[in-house]
Amino acid sequence: MRTKKWIVLFLSMIVVISVLSACGSNNAKENGNSSAGENSAGNDKSNEPLTITFFDKNTGDKFSNAVAAEITKRTGITVEIQQPTGNPAEKLNLMLASDDLPDLIMFERSSDLVNKYIESGAIIPLNDLIEKNGPDVAKMYGDVLNKTRYKDGKNYYLSNWYGFENEPVFGFNMRKDILKELAPDKAEGGVPFTETEFKQLLLDFKAKYPTMDGKETIALSMDGENFGGTLGTFKGMFGMLPFYDENGELKFDVKDPQYRKMIMYMNDLYSTGLIDKEWAINKKQAWEQKLATGSVFASTGAYWDAGGANTILKKDRGEESQLFPYKVVADGIDPAKTTYGGRSSLGWDAITITKKNKNPERTMKFMNFLASEEGQYLLMWGIEGQHWDMKDGKHTPRPEVLQSFKDDWNAYTKESGIRKWTWFIKNGNGSDGTPYDLAGRFERGAVDKMALKNLSDSVYDSVLYDGLGPQGGTPEALNEQKVNDIVKQGLTKAIMAKSPEEANSIFDKMLSDMKAAGDAKVEAIYTTNFKNRVELWK
Repeated sequence: MRTKKWIVLFLSMIVVISVLSACGSNNAKENGNSSAGENSAGNDKSNEPLTITFFDKNTGDKFSNAVAAEITKRTGITVEIQQPTGNPAEKLNLMLASDDLPDLIMFERSSDLVNKYIESGAIIPLNDLIEKNGPDVAKMYGDVLNKTRYKDGKNYYLSNWYGFENEPVFGFNMRKDILKELAPDKAEGGVPFTETEFKQLLLDFKAKYPTMDGKETIALSMDGENFGGTLGTFKGMFGMLPFYDENGELKFDVKDPQYRKMIMYMNDLYSTGLIDKEWAINKKQAWEQKLATGSVFASTGAYWDAGGANTILKKDRGEESQLFPYKVVADGIDPAKTTYGGRSSLGWDAITITKKNKNPERTMKFMNFLASEEGQYLLMWGIEGQHWDMKDGKHTPRPEVLQSFKDDWNAYTKESGIRKWTWFIKNGNGSDGTPYDLAGRFERGAVDKMALKNLSDSVYDSVLYDGLGPQGGTPEALNEQKVNDIVKQGLTKAIMAKSPEEANSIFDKMLSDMKAAGDAKVEAIYTTNFKNRVELWK
């Protein structure tokens, strides 16, 4: 009996121990899961150090200033900027062909390279990443995401400098001090010049100032490397758009009847000796140097293009010696319907994630932060407590920051990092009413104010016309390139022709050569893509 009791007691103890062990095991599992969850939340790896490579077509500088350091501090990410040596488009084509891709790429948004990269699978769709890790992207971009979808309905990039802004672009930039001598009633702006008045103004300048400081003067100079800016300025005075709409069909802009009139006007200015004889071969640097000498009265292009020369002119000769933007209106054109430069509400650039990126979710979190209002103020205003302060609920820049931009914009941008890394930039104002773009919009200089006064009513949204061309690598893309080459050569020759008759003859031959090069095939694609875009955005 005693033995039997011991056996029963022994077996009971085994059962109890087993139950306790099981409970302990379950508790351990529960505690283990709880600890794992707490560790996952408490030791979030989202800010662990990570380096991503970025091909930014606009800069090759090292990511090493104060704003860069703050971005890394906030996100854990260091950006390795790839130097875009040479022509960025050529480099991008080479990268695609060799499959040697960085983590991020910034393209010109209207370039056919974006479509080439999408079609090849080199860049990835962002929709799922935005849904999971991009709440601020969705909030800030809004309907822009709908309008930047590819034909498959997916988003492959985030725009840069997006959101429509009624900010002038092109204008006839003239030295205000001399203008006050020659046309004092219009020097302060607000009233445009007619095409006849503008020609007479150039003639009066040459008559009064054949030389300056021992140098022959130039009435109107142009940057030969910025052909689009030059022609865009003159197109503005004639109210032309990127394409000529002929009964619902898009044609090359040179087929607009106004275009021939424009070229004849330019030819008249050139043959009269009012346009820089070297305009077609002017390199940007040489053109800037000419402006900076003070011997040039007027120039074409975006009003900010003359910024470097204006800095020198202001320092050497005073503020009013700078080139200020004015409007010239062609005969028969309503001044309110001039088109001095389009601004796309979808932005200038496209920023993408490539298939080689091993951390797309982390990268989207990085993009989300920079695209957020907080990120925008960091990129464009700098660091709170160092570059700006919050006063009465508004971002308030420190005076020394504003002064540094006035003293030397480029040097201070590079030194501080403010406005250096212009990524995912949104135009307009933040929630407190201050502009995102501190340097460009907070305090407007005299030249900016003149642009707003004279040219704000000439700005249009070019979004419907962006990137309508044929896909790269297709026969039609080759046709388009041939046509564009014919147009550039033809227009240059027509402008510099010795007589109006010769200019007209050259223009006629250009149109004939365009037809032989297959312009109709290209125009058919423009029209189809335009109609598809309108339908997609409904």
